[in-house]
Amino acid sequence: MIKSPEKLADKTIQFSAPVRANSPELHQLFDFIALGASERDRDRILPFDVVELIRRSRLGALRIPVTEGGGGSTARELFEVVIKLGDADPNVAHIVRNHFSVTERILRSERTERNRRWLKAVADGAIIGLASTELEVKRAGGGQVVNTKLTPDGDGYRLNGTKYYSTGSLYADLIFVRVLVPDSTTAFILIPTKREGIDLIDDWDGFGQRLTGTGTTNFTNVRVEAHEVIFETDIDKDNLPYNIVPQLFLTAINAGIIRSVLRDATTLVHKRPRTFYHAVSEQAAEDPILQQTVGQIAANAFAAEAIVLAAADGLDRLPAAKAQGEEAETAAALETSLNAAKAKLIVDDLALRSATLLFEVGGASTTKKSSNYDRHWRNARTLSSHNPNHFKARAIGDYEINGTPLPQRGFF
Repeated sequence: MIKSPEKLADKTIQFSAPVRANSPELHQLFDFIALGASERDRDRILPFDVVELIRRSRLGALRIPVTEGGGGSTARELFEVVIKLGDADPNVAHIVRNHFSVTERILRSERTERNRRWLKAVADGAIIGLASTELEVKRAGGGQVVNTKLTPDGDGYRLNGTKYYSTGSLYADLIFVRVLVPDSTTAFILIPTKREGIDLIDDWDGFGQRLTGTGTTNFTNVRVEAHEVIFETDIDKDNLPYNIVPQLFLTAINAGIIRSVLRDATTLVHKRPRTFYHAVSEQAAEDPILQQTVGQIAANAFAAEAIVLAAADGLDRLPAAKAQGEEAETAAALETSLNAAKAKLIVDDLALRSATLLFEVGGASTTKKSSNYDRHWRNARTLSSHNPNHFKARAIGDYEINGTPLPQRGFF
């Protein structure tokens, strides 16, 4: 009798929390996640058990300094891990995207009491989700809020409104919410997802990234304490003009998908029981056409990973730039955002082409629903669509031609 994945994991993976980028336990965790990834995607099994293992491993504390209870990893090491997690299961990787984005913002900010408290929660295993998007706003990503509002309530506030595309929040312990405050400016709040009045709805119906919990979040008269609100004028607010981590994170997941495609392609060649009568070799593994196809996928995987990590290096240079002053930090952030944008254009294309090449390796039999090989293309296409490449390419071109800085709100 085959044991359930959850019970198997509980017995075989013991975490020396928090895991670090090269922890043996981390590799064991990713191997375990990969085992059930296709079945979860095909049958829409929400990975609560996997997220609980991630919580136990304290993977979310990867970037927090060791002195503050974290893994102490560099940004490059973080993205190496993201690529591996995207290889294991792009749904799970996407679930924690907003967690790492918000954690990075806190890490860049002044260490006030509340920021230390939030980092301590992450170091203890807490996972952060996000609720920012409102469909009533006509221009996506502009940072506007019209629906989700804070109103005064004694020494705190009450929150009412609705958010959409709340990726990861279904599995999270804390949720980071953009809100409209009484003076008509915007702010962020970070509150527990279990607080009374928060309703997380699993209504995401995309053809890819099916398990990310990218659904609707309703807030009904939710109590918010004064210290949970991050105003634009607060000294511990992150003011970096470009929020690079979330866009590069999606690109890294697509790089991971190419690695997964490569693994499936090589397995298919070895397992292929027959070939075409007009093939140049009777054995699939000896067929130069199939060898060439797998070789192209391998090259795509290498190039995608190299591009993502080169862009991630810019994040590691930001602290030194910040020490040189605001102008130097802004210039370094712009350069890093540009590199992340360029990386997206190339890696997205490589991921979609690689996912198609997989079917050239396997033939028509690989289109069976039970095999679920189409998940690679579906997931890569969905990730790519979060921030359409033509808009991204236009912004890059405007900078190269006219020196126009990139937009400083969502998607950059």
